Amino acid sequence: MKIAIGCDHRGYKLKEAIKDFLIKKGVDVLDEGTFSEDSVDYTDFAKKVSLSIKNEKAQRGILICGTGIGMSITANKFRGIRAALVLDEFMAEMASSHTSANVLCLSAIYTTPEKGIAIVEKWLNTPFSNEERHRRRVEKIKKIEEENG
Repeated sequence: MKIAIGCDHRGYKLKEAIKDFLIKKGVDVLDEGTFSEDSVDYTDFAKKVSLSIKNEKAQRGILICGTGIGMSITANKFRGIRAALVLDEFMAEMASSHTSANVLCLSAIYTTPEKGIAIVEKWLNTPFSNEERHRRRVEKIKKIEEENG
């Protein structure tokens, strides 16, 4: 699996910690930037990661900004992206098992590197439940997207 990762200036340090963790675990990481703490617009990096998934350069994505809100809103504008703003391991588990979220959005303000790594691990290690009710809901999300996209 390849994971695209991106952040704005506020998320740079957390992105680097998560990227290092993923690489050590043998995950193929596509770093879409930013590459410093110089001020940038989160929208540019949400777009890069979302397009990487849409264009099949990566299967999943991780986005990090100050709150995670801007990344989540932007990523969800792309067809096929189900981005979830996650603040803890329980939310990560639900994002994977109930919605099959393919993009994880994190808050650099509320998430330490240790907590971020635990969240990412839970998200990656939790499969989609594949229960009928969850499949039905994800299909409804896709249908809404098609009707309005």
